[in-house]
Amino acid sequence: MNTVRVLGIETSCDETAAAVVDSEGHVYSDVVASQIAEHAPYGGVVPELAARAHLRSIVPVVEQALAPIEGGLDAIDAIAVTQGPGLVGALIVGVQLAKTLAWARGLPIVGVNHLDGHLLAACMQSDAPRPELPFVALLASGGHTALYRVDAYDDVTMLGQTRDDAAGEAFDKAAKLLGLGYPGGPIIDRLAGEADSRVKFPLPMASKKTLDFSFSGLKTSVARYVERESPSEDELPAICAGFQHSVVSVLARKSVIACQREGLDRLVLCGGVAANRGLRARAKKLADDAGVRLFVPPVRACTDNAAMIAYVGALYARDDRYDENVAVYSRDPQRKRGKFRRDGTLVKRD
Repeated sequence: MNTVRVLGIETSCDETAAAVVDSEGHVYSDVVASQIAEHAPYGGVVPELAARAHLRSIVPVVEQALAPIEGGLDAIDAIAVTQGPGLVGALIVGVQLAKTLAWARGLPIVGVNHLDGHLLAACMQSDAPRPELPFVALLASGGHTALYRVDAYDDVTMLGQTRDDAAGEAFDKAAKLLGLGYPGGPIIDRLAGEADSRVKFPLPMASKKTLDFSFSGLKTSVARYVERESPSEDELPAICAGFQHSVVSVLARKSVIACQREGLDRLVLCGGVAANRGLRARAKKLADDAGVRLFVPPVRACTDNAAMIAYVGALYARDDRYDENVAVYSRDPQRKRGKFRRDGTLVKRD
Protein backbone atom coordinates (compact mmCIF):
# COMPACT_ATOMS: atom_id res chain seq x y z
CA MET A 1 0.00 0.00 0.00
CA ASN A 2 1.49 3.35 -1.07
CA THR A 3 2.35 6.02 1.48
CA VAL A 4 0.50 9.28 0.88
CA ARG A 5 1.74 12.70 2.03
CA VAL A 6 -0.98 15.23 2.83
CA LEU A 7 -1.18 18.92 3.69
CA GLY A 8 -3.76 19.42 6.43
CA ILE A 9 -5.57 22.67 7.28
CA GLU A 10 -7.49 23.26 10.52
CA THR A 11 -9.62 26.36 11.29
CA SER A 12 -12.57 24.98 13.25
CA CYS A 13 -12.35 27.38 16.21
CA ASP A 14 -9.59 29.67 17.49
CA GLU A 15 -6.45 27.92 16.21
CA THR A 16 -5.16 28.52 12.69
CA ALA A 17 -3.14 25.43 11.86
CA ALA A 18 -1.44 23.64 8.99
CA ALA A 19 0.68 20.48 8.91
CA VAL A 20 2.17 17.89 6.59
CA VAL A 21 1.70 14.24 7.63
CA ASP A 22 1.78 10.95 5.75
CA SER A 23 -0.45 7.88 5.99
CA GLU A 24 2.14 6.11 8.18
CA GLY A 25 1.72 8.83 10.79
CA HIS A 26 5.04 10.63 10.18
CA VAL A 27 4.69 14.33 11.04
CA TYR A 28 6.88 16.49 8.79
CA SER A 29 5.63 19.87 10.01
CA ASP A 30 3.01 21.08 12.48
CA VAL A 31 2.26 24.81 12.75
CA VAL A 32 -0.35 26.40 15.03
CA ALA A 33 -1.19 30.10 15.40
CA SER A 34 -3.24 30.62 18.56
CA GLN A 35 -5.88 33.31 19.03
CA ILE A 36 -6.08 33.09 22.85
CA ALA A 37 -4.88 36.67 23.37
CA GLU A 38 -7.54 37.94 20.98
CA HIS A 39 -10.43 36.24 22.76
CA ALA A 40 -9.23 36.40 26.39
CA PRO A 41 -10.78 39.84 27.10
CA TYR A 42 -14.21 38.40 26.26
CA GLY A 43 -13.89 35.24 28.36
CA GLY A 44 -14.49 32.98 25.36
CA VAL A 45 -14.24 32.67 21.59
CA VAL A 46 -15.97 35.39 19.58
CA PRO A 47 -16.89 33.79 16.20
CA GLU A 48 -16.50 36.93 14.08
CA LEU A 49 -13.10 37.74 15.58
CA ALA A 50 -12.02 34.13 15.06
CA ALA A 51 -12.91 34.22 11.36
CA ARG A 52 -11.04 37.49 10.83
CA ALA A 53 -7.97 36.18 12.64
CA HIS A 54 -8.00 33.05 10.45
CA LEU A 55 -8.07 35.25 7.36
CA ARG A 56 -4.97 37.09 8.56
CA SER A 57 -3.05 33.98 9.60
CA ILE A 58 -3.99 31.16 7.24
CA VAL A 59 -1.65 31.87 4.31
CA PRO A 60 1.48 32.50 6.44
CA VAL A 61 0.71 29.40 8.52
CA VAL A 62 0.37 27.19 5.42
CA GLU A 63 3.58 28.65 3.96
CA GLN A 64 5.38 27.89 7.22
CA ALA A 65 4.09 24.30 7.22
CA LEU A 66 5.31 23.78 3.65
CA ALA A 67 8.69 25.48 4.20
CA PRO A 68 10.57 22.36 5.42
CA ILE A 69 9.10 20.17 2.66
CA GLU A 70 11.46 19.81 -0.28
CA GLY A 71 9.43 20.67 -3.35
CA GLY A 72 6.67 22.37 -1.35
CA LEU A 73 3.22 21.70 -2.78
CA ASP A 74 4.77 19.68 -5.59
CA ALA A 75 5.67 17.05 -2.97
CA ILE A 76 2.09 16.89 -1.63
CA ASP A 77 -0.27 14.13 -2.79
CA ALA A 78 -3.53 15.57 -1.44
CA ILE A 79 -5.04 18.27 0.74
CA ALA A 80 -7.14 17.59 3.84
CA VAL A 81 -9.21 20.22 5.61
CA THR A 82 -11.50 20.32 8.62
CA GLN A 83 -15.08 20.67 7.40
CA GLY A 84 -16.75 20.52 10.81
CA PRO A 85 -17.97 20.58 13.44
CA GLY A 86 -16.99 24.10 14.41
CA LEU A 87 -17.66 27.78 13.81
CA VAL A 88 -19.01 28.12 10.28
CA GLY A 89 -17.24 31.40 9.53
CA ALA A 90 -13.93 29.97 10.73
CA LEU A 91 -14.38 26.69 8.85
CA ILE A 92 -15.11 28.50 5.58
CA VAL A 93 -11.71 30.21 5.68
CA GLY A 94 -9.85 26.90 5.79
CA VAL A 95 -12.09 25.10 3.31
CA GLN A 96 -11.92 27.88 0.74
CA LEU A 97 -8.13 28.01 0.87
CA ALA A 98 -7.94 24.20 0.64
CA LYS A 99 -10.21 24.19 -2.41
CA THR A 100 -8.20 26.99 -4.03
CA LEU A 101 -4.89 25.19 -3.55
CA ALA A 102 -6.37 21.91 -4.75
CA TRP A 103 -7.81 23.50 -7.89
CA ALA A 104 -4.66 25.50 -8.68
CA ARG A 105 -2.36 22.48 -8.32
CA GLY A 106 -4.69 19.77 -9.54
CA LEU A 107 -4.59 18.01 -6.16
CA PRO A 108 -7.37 15.84 -4.72
CA ILE A 109 -9.08 17.09 -1.56
CA VAL A 110 -10.75 15.37 1.38
CA GLY A 111 -12.92 16.88 4.12
CA VAL A 112 -12.18 15.63 7.64
CA ASN A 113 -14.40 15.50 10.70
CA HIS A 114 -12.59 17.43 13.42
CA LEU A 115 -13.53 14.82 16.03
CA ASP A 116 -12.08 12.00 13.93
CA GLY A 117 -8.81 13.91 14.04
CA HIS A 118 -8.83 13.94 17.83
CA LEU A 119 -9.82 10.27 18.03
CA LEU A 120 -6.84 9.21 15.91
CA ALA A 121 -4.28 11.73 17.18
CA ALA A 122 -2.68 9.07 19.39
CA CYS A 123 -2.04 6.93 16.30
CA MET A 124 0.43 9.40 14.80
CA GLN A 125 4.11 8.67 15.30
CA SER A 126 5.62 10.34 18.37
CA ASP A 127 7.57 9.50 21.50
CA ALA A 128 4.33 8.24 23.08
CA PRO A 129 3.19 4.63 22.52
CA ARG A 130 0.65 4.17 19.69
CA PRO A 131 -2.52 2.16 20.35
CA GLU A 132 -3.65 -0.69 18.14
CA LEU A 133 -7.21 -0.73 16.82
CA PRO A 134 -9.82 -1.23 18.13
CA PHE A 135 -9.84 0.94 21.25
CA VAL A 136 -12.16 3.00 23.44
CA ALA A 137 -11.57 6.74 23.32
CA LEU A 138 -12.62 9.52 25.66
CA LEU A 139 -12.82 12.72 23.64
CA ALA A 140 -13.04 15.66 26.04
CA SER A 141 -12.63 19.23 24.84
CA GLY A 142 -14.21 22.66 25.06
CA GLY A 143 -17.01 21.77 22.70
CA HIS A 144 -17.33 17.99 22.97
CA THR A 145 -17.28 15.25 25.58
CA ALA A 146 -18.11 11.70 24.52
CA LEU A 147 -16.96 8.09 24.65
CA TYR A 148 -16.36 6.19 21.42
CA ARG A 149 -15.39 2.76 20.23
CA VAL A 150 -12.91 3.20 17.37
CA ASP A 151 -12.60 0.11 15.12
CA ALA A 152 -11.07 1.88 12.10
CA TYR A 153 -10.47 5.38 10.83
CA ASP A 154 -13.91 5.28 9.21
CA ASP A 155 -15.67 3.02 11.73
CA VAL A 156 -16.54 4.87 14.94
CA THR A 157 -19.36 4.12 17.39
CA MET A 158 -20.54 6.57 20.04
CA LEU A 159 -21.02 4.94 23.45
CA GLY A 160 -22.03 7.95 25.52
CA GLN A 161 -21.90 11.74 25.52
CA THR A 162 -22.52 14.80 27.64
CA ARG A 163 -26.12 15.84 28.02
CA ASP A 164 -25.26 19.51 28.51
CA ASP A 165 -21.88 21.20 28.98
CA ALA A 166 -18.70 19.71 27.59
CA ALA A 167 -15.94 19.10 30.14
CA GLY A 168 -13.73 21.85 28.74
CA GLU A 169 -16.67 24.23 28.72
CA ALA A 170 -17.29 23.41 32.39
CA PHE A 171 -13.65 24.24 33.21
CA ASP A 172 -13.98 27.60 31.44
CA LYS A 173 -17.25 28.45 33.18
CA ALA A 174 -15.91 27.49 36.60
CA ALA A 175 -12.80 29.59 36.01
CA LYS A 176 -14.99 32.54 35.08
CA LEU A 177 -17.02 32.12 38.28
CA LEU A 178 -13.76 32.17 40.24
CA GLY A 179 -12.40 35.18 38.35
CA LEU A 180 -9.43 33.21 36.99
CA GLY A 181 -9.50 34.23 33.33
CA TYR A 182 -9.60 32.38 30.01
CA PRO A 183 -8.95 29.63 29.03
CA GLY A 184 -9.95 28.10 32.33
CA GLY A 185 -8.68 24.54 31.99
CA PRO A 186 -4.92 25.17 32.25
CA ILE A 187 -5.41 27.68 35.08
CA ILE A 188 -7.57 25.33 37.17
CA ASP A 189 -5.18 22.46 36.51
CA ARG A 190 -2.22 24.54 37.71
CA LEU A 191 -3.97 25.82 40.84
CA ALA A 192 -5.31 22.36 41.68
CA GLY A 193 -1.74 21.08 41.65
CA GLU A 194 -0.78 23.73 44.21
CA ALA A 195 -3.59 22.88 46.66
CA ASP A 196 -2.89 21.30 50.06
CA SER A 197 -6.54 20.24 50.38
CA ARG A 198 -9.68 20.36 48.30
CA VAL A 199 -13.25 21.54 48.63
CA LYS A 200 -15.69 18.70 48.12
CA PHE A 201 -18.17 18.96 45.26
CA PRO A 202 -20.62 16.27 44.10
CA LEU A 203 -19.64 13.82 41.39
CA PRO A 204 -21.77 14.75 38.35
CA MET A 205 -23.91 11.93 36.90
CA ALA A 206 -21.77 9.36 38.63
CA SER A 207 -24.09 6.39 38.02
CA LYS A 208 -22.43 3.38 36.42
CA LYS A 209 -25.68 2.59 34.60
CA THR A 210 -25.00 5.16 31.88
CA LEU A 211 -21.93 6.25 29.95
CA ASP A 212 -23.38 9.73 29.50
CA PHE A 213 -22.05 12.80 31.31
CA SER A 214 -23.48 16.01 32.76
CA PHE A 215 -21.51 18.97 34.08
CA SER A 216 -24.04 21.82 34.32
CA GLY A 217 -25.02 20.85 37.86
CA LEU A 218 -21.39 20.89 38.99
CA LYS A 219 -21.01 24.39 37.59
CA THR A 220 -24.06 25.41 39.63
CA SER A 221 -22.50 23.89 42.76
CA VAL A 222 -19.39 26.01 42.24
CA ALA A 223 -21.51 29.13 41.72
CA ARG A 224 -23.45 28.49 44.94
CA TYR A 225 -20.27 27.83 46.88
CA VAL A 226 -18.73 31.11 45.70
CA GLU A 227 -21.91 33.01 46.53
CA ARG A 228 -22.18 31.43 49.97
CA GLU A 229 -18.53 31.48 51.05
CA SER A 230 -17.08 34.50 49.21
CA PRO A 231 -13.69 32.73 49.10
CA SER A 232 -10.42 34.62 49.33
CA GLU A 233 -7.66 34.28 46.74
CA ASP A 234 -5.80 31.90 49.06
CA GLU A 235 -8.77 29.50 48.98
CA LEU A 236 -8.93 29.28 45.18
CA PRO A 237 -6.48 26.36 44.82
CA ALA A 238 -8.61 24.18 47.12
CA ILE A 239 -11.75 25.05 45.16
CA CYS A 240 -10.01 24.28 41.88
CA ALA A 241 -8.76 20.98 43.29
CA GLY A 242 -12.27 20.00 44.35
CA PHE A 243 -13.84 20.98 41.05
CA GLN A 244 -11.18 19.21 39.00
CA HIS A 245 -11.44 16.07 41.15
CA SER A 246 -15.18 15.84 40.47
CA VAL A 247 -14.76 16.25 36.71
CA VAL A 248 -11.81 13.93 36.15
CA SER A 249 -13.09 11.23 38.51
CA VAL A 250 -16.26 10.78 36.47
CA LEU A 251 -14.47 11.04 33.12
CA ALA A 252 -11.87 8.43 34.10
CA ARG A 253 -14.26 6.02 35.77
CA LYS A 254 -16.76 5.92 32.92
CA SER A 255 -13.94 5.55 30.39
CA VAL A 256 -12.70 2.41 32.14
CA ILE A 257 -16.25 1.10 32.46
CA ALA A 258 -16.66 1.60 28.71
CA CYS A 259 -13.56 -0.51 28.08
CA GLN A 260 -14.92 -3.28 30.28
CA ARG A 261 -18.31 -3.25 28.56
CA GLU A 262 -16.71 -3.34 25.11
CA GLY A 263 -14.25 -6.06 26.09
CA LEU A 264 -11.26 -3.91 25.13
CA ASP A 265 -8.09 -3.29 27.11
CA ARG A 266 -7.00 -0.12 25.29
CA LEU A 267 -8.16 3.36 26.33
CA VAL A 268 -7.21 6.59 24.54
CA LEU A 269 -7.60 10.07 26.02
CA CYS A 270 -7.91 12.82 23.43
CA GLY A 271 -9.10 16.39 23.03
CA GLY A 272 -7.91 19.47 24.87
CA VAL A 273 -8.96 18.21 28.31
CA ALA A 274 -6.65 15.20 27.81
CA ALA A 275 -3.81 17.64 28.51
CA ASN A 276 -5.11 17.98 32.08
CA ARG A 277 -2.63 16.43 34.52
CA GLY A 278 -5.35 15.48 36.97
CA LEU A 279 -7.26 13.54 34.32
CA ARG A 280 -4.13 11.77 33.10
CA ALA A 281 -3.20 10.71 36.63
CA ARG A 282 -6.69 9.53 37.58
CA ALA A 283 -7.21 7.66 34.31
CA LYS A 284 -3.80 5.98 34.70
CA LYS A 285 -4.65 4.81 38.23
CA LEU A 286 -8.07 3.40 37.33
CA ALA A 287 -6.83 1.88 34.07
CA ASP A 288 -3.94 0.13 35.81
CA ASP A 289 -6.29 -1.24 38.46
CA ALA A 290 -8.59 -2.62 35.74
CA GLY A 291 -5.83 -4.06 33.54
CA VAL A 292 -6.47 -1.47 30.82
CA ARG A 293 -3.63 0.13 28.86
CA LEU A 294 -3.83 3.91 28.69
CA PHE A 295 -2.67 5.89 25.65
CA VAL A 296 -2.44 9.68 25.63
CA PRO A 297 -1.06 11.79 22.76
CA PRO A 298 1.61 14.40 23.51
CA VAL A 299 0.05 17.58 24.93
CA ARG A 300 0.55 19.40 21.61
CA ALA A 301 -1.53 16.74 19.83
CA CYS A 302 -4.36 16.98 22.38
CA THR A 303 -5.32 20.56 21.59
CA ASP A 304 -6.56 21.63 18.15
CA ASN A 305 -3.94 21.07 15.45
CA ALA A 306 -3.70 20.30 11.75
CA ALA A 307 -1.43 17.25 12.08
CA MET A 308 -4.35 15.10 13.21
CA ILE A 309 -6.46 16.42 10.32
CA ALA A 310 -3.70 15.68 7.81
CA TYR A 311 -3.27 12.17 9.23
CA VAL A 312 -6.95 11.25 8.92
CA GLY A 313 -7.01 12.82 5.47
CA ALA A 314 -3.97 10.75 4.50
CA LEU A 315 -5.77 7.55 5.50
CA TYR A 316 -8.70 8.45 3.24
CA ALA A 317 -6.36 9.54 0.44
CA ARG A 318 -4.43 6.26 0.71
CA ASP A 319 -7.69 4.49 -0.12
CA ASP A 320 -8.50 6.98 -2.92
CA ARG A 321 -11.49 8.37 -1.03
CA TYR A 322 -11.83 12.04 -1.93
CA ASP A 323 -14.56 14.68 -1.93
CA GLU A 324 -14.20 17.69 -4.21
CA ASN A 325 -17.45 19.20 -2.88
CA VAL A 326 -16.32 19.71 0.71
CA ALA A 327 -19.09 21.51 2.61
CA VAL A 328 -18.78 22.89 6.14
CA TYR A 329 -21.09 21.94 9.00
CA SER A 330 -21.39 23.39 12.49
CA ARG A 331 -22.66 20.27 14.27
CA ASP A 332 -21.27 16.77 14.08
CA PRO A 333 -23.50 14.38 12.09
CA GLN A 334 -22.21 11.64 14.43
CA ARG A 335 -23.39 13.29 17.65
CA LYS A 336 -26.28 10.82 17.96
CA ARG A 337 -25.74 7.52 19.71
CA GLY A 338 -24.91 4.67 17.33
CA LYS A 339 -22.71 4.00 14.34
CA PHE A 340 -22.66 6.37 11.36
CA ARG A 341 -21.05 6.56 7.98
CA ARG A 342 -19.00 9.65 7.10
CA ASP A 343 -22.00 11.18 5.33
CA GLY A 344 -24.01 10.95 8.55
CA THR A 345 -26.36 8.14 7.51
CA LEU A 346 -27.15 5.67 10.27
CA VAL A 347 -25.68 2.18 10.14
CA LYS A 348 -27.02 0.95 13.47
CA ARG A 349 -28.27 2.30 16.77
CA ASP A 350 -27.44 0.74 20.13
